[in-house]
Amino acid sequence: METVVALASACWLVLGQMAPYLLFGFLMAGVLSVAITPAWVERHLGGRGLGPVFKSSLFGIPLPLCSCGVIPVMASIRQHGAGRGATVGFLLSTPQTGVDSIFATYALLGPVMAVYRPVVALATGVIGGLAAQVLDPDRNGGETDASGVPACTASCCSDGPRRGVIARALEYGFVTLPHDIARPLLVGIVIAGAMSVFIQENFLATYLGGGLAAMLVMMAVGIPIYVCSTASIPIALGFMHMGASPGAALVFLISGPATNAAAISVVWQLLGRRTAIIYLVTAALGALLAGISLDALYNYLPQAMAPMTHHAEAHASGWVGNASAVALLIILLASLFEKRSVVVKGETASGETASTMTDHITIRISGMTCSHCVNTIARALRQTSGVREATVDLDSGQAVVFGEAMDAQVLVRAIRELGYEASLADS
Repeated sequence: METVVALASACWLVLGQMAPYLLFGFLMAGVLSVAITPAWVERHLGGRGLGPVFKSSLFGIPLPLCSCGVIPVMASIRQHGAGRGATVGFLLSTPQTGVDSIFATYALLGPVMAVYRPVVALATGVIGGLAAQVLDPDRNGGETDASGVPACTASCCSDGPRRGVIARALEYGFVTLPHDIARPLLVGIVIAGAMSVFIQENFLATYLGGGLAAMLVMMAVGIPIYVCSTASIPIALGFMHMGASPGAALVFLISGPATNAAAISVVWQLLGRRTAIIYLVTAALGALLAGISLDALYNYLPQAMAPMTHHAEAHASGWVGNASAVALLIILLASLFEKRSVVVKGETASGETASTMTDHITIRISGMTCSHCVNTIARALRQTSGVREATVDLDSGQAVVFGEAMDAQVLVRAIRELGYEASLADS
């Protein structure tokens, strides 16, 4: 019983440290979801040169897209005309950080790490994007409109009835985004708490300190797994408790969110082998160089700025930390029980609603992990010829499409082009 109480107390401390900053991060993410949508990004990433690569890397930093959610958006901006360099830059910078992750990093790891992460994300995005543009140039540019920017013809780019800005921002910030990160975030908090309770501080300092070997170990742990930029923070804190240096922890924070098996597979499929290698090499070398430089930087900073002594720990047990922790826990637990589906509706020429039609196709989909996946698939299906309504459900892993004269194989191919596995469901 004492062990259970100690574990619960440690998890609550981590939750209390993150909660005030993460709640504010959710709010800012909601605002950004209205101001800078993926559809808006798609329309500004055409052409060659430094400009599109820099913009794509910069736009990706505040967007709260995790390592899985960035995959369909990356595929979408590519299909809408973004150059190879801009696509790789967006793919590298976006999952490493996000406005919610920046605030959570400040809470647990201090101001230096909170500034360093987005700077590294921007640098790796620009370098990787330019490398892809130079070493593996596009043979055929994407379609552009008269202004030279990518021509966006998807339904997402058209104007239509929409709810108020405040309602959409609050829904995304406190419903959609928590839904996407709730499970890995809670798991990360429990892991961090367990590390602090069951593993003595600096127990593995000899093996997980600074230096290249420790950073290679952190990279080997981070590269193949799915972990979002926010959920990786408490795990990195646990590694530091075990003795890892800030630089080694940063390598995990970069390599974990920036790369995973699914992203590598999609890049290989959509952009080719050479670009996939450039993407991996840039992420790996960028993480190592960032970790080494961060450890060197901390040697010149006062001890008070070290992550483990950050002032947020003092506030975690106060009324602000406790109240914020309660609110955050309620939001996260509530999001776990929310059904995740998207319905994109249309109308037939005769005015008959699509849902009353008998012509429908059911598709099984694997690989969806968050609301961004659901939204992207729904958009792709809606713009396919003959479709009048598409319901995409994350929990069941299915899409039900209504329409007229639809080609089932075209629908399946539209989903596969986004990087997911899709097949027709048995009748």
